[in-house]
Amino acid sequence: MSKFELKLPRMGESVAEATLTSWLKEVGDTIEMDEAIFEIATDKVDSEVPSEVDGVLIEKRFNVDDVIKVGDTVAVIELSEGQEAPPKNEVQEEEALEEEMVAAAEEALSKAKDAVSSPTPDYASSERFYSPLVKNIAKEEGVSFSELESISGTGKDGRVTKNDILAYVQQKGKSKVTTSVPAPVEQSVKQEVQAPIKYTPKETPQKAAPIMVSGGDEIIAMSRMGKLIAKHMVDSVSTSAHVQSFIEVDVTNIVNWRTKMKASFEKQEGEKLTFTPIFMEAIAKALKKYPMMNISVDGDNVIKKKNINIGMAAALPDGNLIVPVIKNADQLNLVGMAKVVNDLAHRSRNNELKPDEVQDGTYTVTNVGTFGSVFGTPIINQPQVGIMALGAIRKIPAVIETSEGDFIGIRSKMYLSHSYDHRVVNGALGSMFAKAVADYLEAWDINREI
Repeated sequence: MSKFELKLPRMGESVAEATLTSWLKEVGDTIEMDEAIFEIATDKVDSEVPSEVDGVLIEKRFNVDDVIKVGDTVAVIELSEGQEAPPKNEVQEEEALEEEMVAAAEEALSKAKDAVSSPTPDYASSERFYSPLVKNIAKEEGVSFSELESISGTGKDGRVTKNDILAYVQQKGKSKVTTSVPAPVEQSVKQEVQAPIKYTPKETPQKAAPIMVSGGDEIIAMSRMGKLIAKHMVDSVSTSAHVQSFIEVDVTNIVNWRTKMKASFEKQEGEKLTFTPIFMEAIAKALKKYPMMNISVDGDNVIKKKNINIGMAAALPDGNLIVPVIKNADQLNLVGMAKVVNDLAHRSRNNELKPDEVQDGTYTVTNVGTFGSVFGTPIINQPQVGIMALGAIRKIPAVIETSEGDFIGIRSKMYLSHSYDHRVVNGALGSMFAKAVADYLEAWDINREI
């Protein structure tokens, strides 16, 4: 019987690896097509991976908590009698093509270099394996065999990779010093002497200050998602120059309209009408008005996004957050927005989101008012450049201006907190965007139909 290798499938453009969280089948178990075999977790979402064939699980290549790269073989399945292996999937085809291209390039480069007469190092005497590409780079850059042996490799079994040798060459160029050497004949010449280098591929991380733990303290290990969120937040702060703008919004008309319409809305559409889709509609309009808030930064380039995809931060039962994405939010009417918001929120709480539903966001909204906060200073969800926090709606005394004069009345108000990346968004744009959202909300038509 033939065997089928079940590989980790592609789970979105930005996802390159995943953590194996549990095996749902054991070696020897019979498996049906589309039946889940193992569960994986990424920094975006948790999901199950189904079998592509019928058969028997005969080998597990990874253990729980192992990190697996997209395209790696995770399990081997012995096919049922008479069944043929399915055609290669997209990941397998890309891998095969990439391997062929790399092999062809290395072979061509090797032949070209062999044509140039130069002494050939005795690589056979080394205990390490050097790929043809590494050998050719060493030859081209004048890296001797002894130097090559001194490089600390980051590849499998300590192998020297392309990045290792290129980094060594770069450091080698910076470490040259000029000294005077007396010549045999009453004259001196200057000669460049290269200082010995031992390349260390990774910097040793600084140790955190020790934490004193007393006898009554409880030590709680961070969850896998908690660790990923912590890293994501630290990376964002170290990447973007965070600046905030705040604006107070009178949402009395929205509160009164929702109170009047929510019963008929639920009866007519079968959906609850919350404030969230109303806010999302206003933010989508503001992003359309100010498209330079709907961007990402790539080095020295700014990528202006065509689609308006709004991430909606949702709290999970364990206290962590996940950000499902409302795709093409500017094209949804209020009914469509309400259906999408309710569906994503429900499936977030039940851990039923698909990987592509937490991908490709261009702007993020978080509702800190749900927990009673008046306003907050949210951290940007990279690689976006802006995030808005919605504060709690409160009834407060306010000055009401009329043609007959000003008076004090009770109004429903809230704060919008806009955090944005000051590298590419200046204070004017950041403030005007927040003001546009406020204007859309305050101009709400109390007589609007569903």
